[in-house]
Amino acid sequence: MIPAKARSLLKSHRGGIGAAVATFLLVFGGYLDLLENRSLASFFEFRGPRTPQTPIVIIAIDEATFAEMTDQWPFPRATHAEVISRLAEAKPLAIGVDIIFDQPSSHGPADDEALGAAVGLAGNVVLGAAPKREEQDTVEGGGVGVVREVPNLPIPVIRGHRTPGEPGAAAVAPVNVIQEGDSNVRRAPIRVPLGGKPEFAFDVALYQVAAKAGLPVKPLPTQVNDFLINFRGPKKTFKWVSYYQMTREGEVDPSLFKNTIVLIGPTTSVQHDVFPTAFERGGEMPGVEIHANALETLVLGNRIREVPTAISTTLAILAALIGSAVVVRLRALRALLLLLALWGVGTIFAYVGFSAFEVWMHGMAGTVGLALGYGATLVDNFIREQREKKRLSRFFSPEVLNEVIRHRGENSLSSSRKLITVMFSDLRGFTSMSEQLEPEQVRELLVEYLSEMTEIVFKHGGTVDKYIGDCIMALYNAPLADANHAINAVRTGLEFQERTLEVSARWEAKLGVKIRNGVGINTGDAVVGAMGSKQRLEYTAIGDTVNLAARLESITKEVGASVVISESTHAAVKGHFMTRELGEVTVKGKAKPVKIFAVLPGSIRKHPRAALEAAAELSVAGGGAPLRVTTVDISEGGIALRGVPDEWEKGKIIQLRCEGGLLPTPIVAEGKIVWRRGDMVGIAFTSVDAESQPMVAELLSKGGDAPEEPEQPEPASKEH
Repeated sequence: MIPAKARSLLKSHRGGIGAAVATFLLVFGGYLDLLENRSLASFFEFRGPRTPQTPIVIIAIDEATFAEMTDQWPFPRATHAEVISRLAEAKPLAIGVDIIFDQPSSHGPADDEALGAAVGLAGNVVLGAAPKREEQDTVEGGGVGVVREVPNLPIPVIRGHRTPGEPGAAAVAPVNVIQEGDSNVRRAPIRVPLGGKPEFAFDVALYQVAAKAGLPVKPLPTQVNDFLINFRGPKKTFKWVSYYQMTREGEVDPSLFKNTIVLIGPTTSVQHDVFPTAFERGGEMPGVEIHANALETLVLGNRIREVPTAISTTLAILAALIGSAVVVRLRALRALLLLLALWGVGTIFAYVGFSAFEVWMHGMAGTVGLALGYGATLVDNFIREQREKKRLSRFFSPEVLNEVIRHRGENSLSSSRKLITVMFSDLRGFTSMSEQLEPEQVRELLVEYLSEMTEIVFKHGGTVDKYIGDCIMALYNAPLADANHAINAVRTGLEFQERTLEVSARWEAKLGVKIRNGVGINTGDAVVGAMGSKQRLEYTAIGDTVNLAARLESITKEVGASVVISESTHAAVKGHFMTRELGEVTVKGKAKPVKIFAVLPGSIRKHPRAALEAAAELSVAGGGAPLRVTTVDISEGGIALRGVPDEWEKGKIIQLRCEGGLLPTPIVAEGKIVWRRGDMVGIAFTSVDAESQPMVAELLSKGGDAPEEPEQPEPASKEH
């Protein structure tokens, strides 16, 4: 069984592994050959032309020759004989004739004999042959193709050596060039089948004749049938002399040819002996100058050596894996920049190897591998990220989700103990409300309610741990650090109250039902992270901190407060919100009582309130004569009174006792005047007597309609 760490590694690099396999198949199938060949041509062009080192002169049958000569092509062979004789007098090392004389001259036998005599007298002439393989269909053979080899050798009278002792050509060799799939000539053969057996090619034959004449040469390549030509440059890089000039006495200084290798051949496209090469991509390189380049490559021993396919393919596969690994460890842009830098270094290395050491590394395979590794892993990561985002979007806000995905390789969701704030929120009376509505209506209400509450959680940087029916559990300071996690949790709870009222108003108008919300918040250590079974993991938190938050939410109705926080949360948010102490309560699962606090909304007039008609007795805290007034409405955060004298100004701390009317027991509390309008004032509770809290909760739960009053601006100071 594969270890979990190895499985994770394979999963994260599967794009690179796929790219490596694809790269191998592309190389093995030859699909990158065109790119590799273009890369080789670019290296030649970037390197630029180089001055030939071998003494080679080309007698070019060029456009000027056709313009100056009175004879039509093919020229009389006696004319060729005259040119060869003049060259022989200049003592060249070798003479190569890139013209095929496979048929008798149209000017008669004497014409052929003149050329044969000149070739034999010179003694160092290499004549060209053009062997060709043809497929022929035979009716007698039932239409089966027959391969026929046509050697196209010079006729015997020209090549000589018909009898022992008869002079003749130094060699007869095939002038065939190797055209690859894109018609370019990059290689030259060492041996070519001729007359049923392999013979040295034209360039090798000239190399041997010149070496025998004393030209210093490097050893021939061994164990290969062809070689990459180290082209010196475009056409006319080697010295050209027009053929017609050699037919005129005194036109050319004979010393130009002394101790040189002379090549004679056509150089115009009319003769159909021009080809595309690295420096002549348009196909204008004459075949005779290709032979000049190939010959110099052999003489200098500087053929372009290819890195073995096994090595270049291995490097390409490695590049694909590197491209993948970089994406896994870095962001896409940084990975791209690093890979571009690596590609640049690799390209420079490959060029230096080519330019300085005549070594061709098939770098395009590595480039493709690098690009495939990067691209495949990037796409794979994107797909996995989208799936992960879809799975986690119900827990985290888009901003937090992006950070989680961004740091997914840093165990951002792994389980660990940390300080967090936990918030539980529940709808009051949901069970009884569900009994009044159809299931479809309940679902519609829940979807609307939970969606709006989730937006608020996300707004304040929280994480939705789970939905439990109408209950929402949210975490703060997880998975990402938040220095104000307790404050943001309380802000969420307060905004829950305001948004719940808005939802309730819509549903009351539509279906006649009201909804209210209770929130419990606790701060402490918990184990947070991805937990669950092997089959399914969920991001959650466990521990006593979570349990206490749930218990606080469950007693909000009992204590007459919509947002109840623990002592630890109160310590973290002190000075940021108006709160009042609710005393100590014993909650389920706790042996010792816990101190709890109610959080008052920033505007108590926005808080859920109930109409209250009762008499109230006011007195200034610390002493003073009592004052009788009447109540208007009450909420968990405060009470509105009518008939208060003008001298009782905002900010005054008062003691309050309400009784009479429908109140079965008095409400005793202390608070501060926070707004005033005429003889009507608003009191924000700073404390409510423990025996009075159930009465406040009962009044609010009944939801008696309270008269609408204009909102009043609140003071900047906060109660604690």
